Amino acid sequence: MLRLSALYRYPLKSGKAEILQQIGLDKLGLDGDRRWMLVDEASGRFLTQRAVAKMSQLSALWNRSGGLTLSSPGYAPLDVALPGSAAQLRGVTIWRDTLRVPDAGDEAAAWVSEFIGKPTRLVQIPLERARTTQAGYGRDDDQVAFADGYPLLVIGQASLDDLSQKVGRPMDMLRFRPNLVIEGSEAFAEDGWKRLRIGDVEFRAVKPCSRCILTTIDPHTGERSADREPFVTLEAYRKTEDGAIFGQNLVNDGVGRLEVGMPVIILE
Repeated sequence: MLRLSALYRYPLKSGKAEILQQIGLDKLGLDGDRRWMLVDEASGRFLTQRAVAKMSQLSALWNRSGGLTLSSPGYAPLDVALPGSAAQLRGVTIWRDTLRVPDAGDEAAAWVSEFIGKPTRLVQIPLERARTTQAGYGRDDDQVAFADGYPLLVIGQASLDDLSQKVGRPMDMLRFRPNLVIEGSEAFAEDGWKRLRIGDVEFRAVKPCSRCILTTIDPHTGERSADREPFVTLEAYRKTEDGAIFGQNLVNDGVGRLEVGMPVIILE
């Protein structure tokens, strides 16, 4: 039997993961997932571990009011409130999308600027300012917050086990930043899933996830693998026209709650 074996949320894009036992879903995926983002103050362009590996050590814990608590070793924690209706809107760019979203204010900006090492702003995306997902995949009205392209990412535990065996050492699931991990399937079974149900919520698989150099960053230390693993191995046996594939992007149809241990039913 397939079951949901792990749940992860990333309140801040490219920040540390929160390990969860249960969580609700809204229109944009897991409640509070990637609703916050760091941007370069001058250009408004988004910042991630691809360019700033130390972001893997930046903890941004989500609270019930939608705000964050920022922390990292050597830095005093900072509580950041959810921007109100009067908050300044800042123009930001994430991949090909340009939008205006609320800025978290100067105190938060000073904290993240010190951490990043250059003028940086912290921004938040409310539901009404959500982006649409990549054209040509899913439905025209599918939406996403600050995740790269889609609300959710699922990976089968057997897929990670297969990759670890080929690399020759255990790989941490958090290198791949999934939201959902499923046990009980064969390795890479998720490649062929089209629809699945967990609890009362149905999900559509819309596009396999192509991987990048970010997978070489150890999520616990922030250090890059000297041998560029597991990316080298993924490119050797999981390469497609769209890149090295590992995991499946999902869109949730409807809202509800998820809990670790729930059975997973493949509908199609």
